Amino acid sequence: MSQLKIPTFKENVDAFVLKASKALKLSEDLINHIRSTHSVIQVNVGIKIKNKIENFTGWRAVHSEHRLPSKGGIRYSAHVNQDETEALAALMTYKCAVVDIPFGGSKGSLKIDPKKYTEQELKSITHLFAERLIKKGFLSPATNVPAPDVGTGEREMVWIMDTYKNLFPTDINYLACVTGKPVAYGGIRGRAESTGRGVEESIREYLRHEHLYKAVKLKPHLSDNTIVIQGFGKVGKSLAYELFTRDKAKIIAIGEFDGYLYNEKGIDILSLIKHYDKNKSFKNFKGAKFINRPDEVLTLTCDILIPAALESVINMRNVEKIKTKLIVEAANGPVTYNADEYLYKKKIHVLPDIYVNSGGVVVSYFEWVKNITHVRFGRIQRRYEENKMQELIDIIEETTGRTVPEKHKTNIIHGVQEVDLVNSGLEDVMRETFKEILNNYKNLKNVSLRTATYAIALDKLRKYHQDMGVSNYH
Repeated sequence: MSQLKIPTFKENVDAFVLKASKALKLSEDLINHIRSTHSVIQVNVGIKIKNKIENFTGWRAVHSEHRLPSKGGIRYSAHVNQDETEALAALMTYKCAVVDIPFGGSKGSLKIDPKKYTEQELKSITHLFAERLIKKGFLSPATNVPAPDVGTGEREMVWIMDTYKNLFPTDINYLACVTGKPVAYGGIRGRAESTGRGVEESIREYLRHEHLYKAVKLKPHLSDNTIVIQGFGKVGKSLAYELFTRDKAKIIAIGEFDGYLYNEKGIDILSLIKHYDKNKSFKNFKGAKFINRPDEVLTLTCDILIPAALESVINMRNVEKIKTKLIVEAANGPVTYNADEYLYKKKIHVLPDIYVNSGGVVVSYFEWVKNITHVRFGRIQRRYEENKMQELIDIIEETTGRTVPEKHKTNIIHGVQEVDLVNSGLEDVMRETFKEILNNYKNLKNVSLRTATYAIALDKLRKYHQDMGVSNYH
């Protein structure tokens, strides 16, 4: 790859895969099989808007069907293309394998600027796009399940679900044809914040390991490190909220497409969220200085840099200006292959996207299971647990002759609810996966955390293909 020309997203993903395959000594034919896209469809959505026919191109790529359904979001953006869609589908395969979620990898995209259309127009466009995918076998609860991505959200998922239900009115599992839905439509509590919370959990887990944070000269407590976040969309905003409220983190800068906010003493995230939700902009926020040079946010001096926007933002054109100790990839593919090689030589740790931002697919899996089983998490055991804990407290009070303070009693008796189970499951996945990454990091020797992580995914895929007898290899 040329160091001057920024490689395509798919070229970057393939380069990371090939590097990990060499560390594992996988055969060339096997790795070519694993990294190839299983299938991809291109569709045209033509619709009459304001007495004029407009055409929108859409894609749905299926990278792997080694496990069903294949899983991956649908992105609405004027800048999408087939290469990006295939790259994102591949990342989903590796992401699901790393965190042991039993899905294949898929991704969808529609070339559209959603800000230019009314809600009713977007609804009609989405219905037509979903109908094309459903009729071609690229969307169903059993084979291919979308979720929100850039430019889409809960609203679009309801529209897609409604399209599927109308086409298959007797499918009792229709709720499971998409995830990321509102709770009222079969969604799961905690899904909207899951990617951001998963990023936070990955940083927490990293800082539990002394040899890692000491190697890059970070402090063990999140609140003692300065943080810069690029992006204040669904992931960036929820991540900033979790870091600020749960960890008392010092976030000194946050970037958006038109500039960034900076306050060396730390930004009040709760005030910023109120301002942003009201004004849809950072401008005129009184708690930090607004600087209209958006690219500069990536090169600010900080302890932890979190790119949470789009791919390839750290590349050979700016990597030498990066002044951080740890990069945490909240976005998909924010660091190019060549830039990653440079960072490794500079001993800057990078927590890779296929681990860091997997919280979304982890909780999407919980939602899909909830929809397939038709049982809300926590519904069966909550009151049983509360009654048992009340009984235990009664015995303690009776035995000791002392009363348990009301605030402690409330916390102890509180039975597990759906959001508690979701957050607990997400934390468990992020912590256990990181232990597996560290074990690989140690065993493979002289590799980056990214290579160690990709190697986990490839080894699991290798074992699957070995068991299925798809390929012969050493």
